[in-house]
Amino acid sequence: MSKLRNWAVSKVAAWQARDEEGQGLAEYGLILALIAIVCIGALTLLGGNIANALNNVAGSI
Repeated sequence: MSKLRNWAVSKVAAWQARDEEGQGLAEYGLILALIAIVCIGALTLLGGNIANALNNVAGSI
């Protein structure tokens, strides 16, 4: 009976480890989405200023 119990405990541990990996992947996805939103917002706010600065540099060359 001890072998059966050990086998069952190992299978439960394997399932729990698999669930945590999926959770970690979802967290990385949320972080990546947040970074993308911040980058898009920054480019939207600063895009005009950056374009003007590049045009000034190009005009002076």
